[in-house]
Amino acid sequence: MEQVVLLDESGAGIGVADKASVHHASTPLHLAFSSYLFDRAGRLLLTRRALHKKTWPGVWTNSCCGHPAPGEPLRLAVTRRLHDELGLAETPLDLVLPAFRYRAVMENGVVENEMCPVFRGIVPDDPAPTPNPDEVDSFEWVPWADFAPAVLAGARPISPWCALQVAELHELGPDPLAWPTAPATTLPAAATL
Repeated sequence: MEQVVLLDESGAGIGVADKASVHHASTPLHLAFSSYLFDRAGRLLLTRRALHKKTWPGVWTNSCCGHPAPGEPLRLAVTRRLHDELGLAETPLDLVLPAFRYRAVMENGVVENEMCPVFRGIVPDDPAPTPNPDEVDSFEWVPWADFAPAVLAGARPISPWCALQVAELHELGPDPLAWPTAPATTLPAAATL
């Protein structure tokens, strides 16, 4: 049974809960991550969530999201999910938004409530994701220079967390391959790299 790490408002761990039962109208604050994978031309790997997922089914979003297991370092959790969801081998990862946090409510009342550090990865030339249909419905490679302005203008439908993250990532500069990295000391207390 997959578990998530529950957090207090400071980002310290206060327990665990089963992932299958944690997302509802009163979802507790918990630890997650998001990743943005780019090729060397600056194209973002955008994914569409599987149609049967409990939260935001069929919605386009960033490359990969997930939850670290209790005691699992974030970098290992991201690597694990990239393999499980997209069939990608280990990708070098950089921490870019260590303190990202959001809360979003679906039309049916289900809530996401996460401290969600954001990573950037740069994949090898000619990347060939092989999506797991239990997680990813489809994918596309989109130039960041086109994608970010469209999201910021509200012209590109995207998951609520991705829209908020894009606004913060945009502040790091126009070239995603040159974004500055963040120190691990700025992560939530429950998170390690």
